[in-house]
Amino acid sequence: MSDTNSNRPIKPLSAAEHGIMVGSPPPPEKRITHENWDFPPYNRWSFQHVREVLPTVPISRDSGSATALPEAMQDLDNLPVSLKNAGRDTTVFSALESTYTDGFIVIHKGRVVYERYLNDMTPATLHLSQSMAKSVTGTVCGILIHSGVIDRDQPIGEIIPELSESGYADATLRSLLDMRSGVRFGEDYTDPNDDIGKVDVAAGWKPHRQGLPTAMQDLPQTLVKEREHGGNFQYRSIETDVMAWVMERKTGKRLAQLIAEELWQPMGAEQDACFTVDRGGYALAEGGLNACLRDYARVGLLYLNDGMVGDTQLVPAEWVRETRQDGDKQAFLDYVYASHYPNGAYKNQFWIRDVEKQQIMARGVFGQMIYVDPANDLVMAKLSTWPDFVDLGYSLDTMDVIDAVAAALAD
Repeated sequence: MSDTNSNRPIKPLSAAEHGIMVGSPPPPEKRITHENWDFPPYNRWSFQHVREVLPTVPISRDSGSATALPEAMQDLDNLPVSLKNAGRDTTVFSALESTYTDGFIVIHKGRVVYERYLNDMTPATLHLSQSMAKSVTGTVCGILIHSGVIDRDQPIGEIIPELSESGYADATLRSLLDMRSGVRFGEDYTDPNDDIGKVDVAAGWKPHRQGLPTAMQDLPQTLVKEREHGGNFQYRSIETDVMAWVMERKTGKRLAQLIAEELWQPMGAEQDACFTVDRGGYALAEGGLNACLRDYARVGLLYLNDGMVGDTQLVPAEWVRETRQDGDKQAFLDYVYASHYPNGAYKNQFWIRDVEKQQIMARGVFGQMIYVDPANDLVMAKLSTWPDFVDLGYSLDTMDVIDAVAAALAD
């Protein structure tokens, strides 16, 4: 994991410039495989072509017109940005290039004011969201909670008997939504033998290895409790998959259908989306969502507009309010990057940059982000293909871009 920008390319090569999947057929060393697809530089191609790499299930949009996104375009390409961590001054467009951006959109006061696509991405391209999928899944969970379908304080072992002997037996959705369960789960992305590495195998993202679970729903049953539930925040991707299992068990519907019916269609998405699925057809709730840039931004607009789409209350206003305002800063203090977010927290599967300012984020490894800033009436979404799972330097650079754009629009 890196925290500086020294000796980094100012303009990284695109997938095509790398020669990845170029030619018919591509040279063997330039082909996407089950082993290399999410490693750099191959991810520069595969994150926009997941349906060609892994099995997926569609999330169908409504057959009608998409919710309009009016435009009032501004030329922000040359807006100055000071990248404090990198120690250099640049422009918005150059900063987007240097942080391996594939797509970036800014919506201010309900209008698209800036939109850029790089690395051969297009407005219709579906891009892997990684852990932004958690926020989308959590949004639908909130809808089901407020409609009375799910009780977030019911023990999970009562809802899913298969987990009655696991660490999740006496946990509730309330603790999972805020990543505060007491279950032991390792999240070292670079260790294939850590728990998150087992997820990659169970989800079908990596080839099967002897002795590891062959489907996602087999994995939570193996996890044990190491502390009391409700303690400090600790990021555990598996929490979202358990939450989705509860959603499916309570409704009798698969996750892709739930998201289509409860969110994608009434939201007025402009493209079908999709989830990657494991060998049992289970959608990877924690990171397998693929959608176009504008539809990710529409999710952000829901949280900007108090859950409203036009005159329709889609996401409960109270769910939006508590997501933006009720994050527990004390529970966040032990997080490894808490010093960069002194007013930060985590609530309802969203990262909170600043509880007082209600700035919230959906985030995913390799540089995915939806950013919501109510005070500035602003939503931004960024899709990327960083060369590392987590990179503090690129993350801080992105925040500098966001702050520069927000300041310019406020003026």
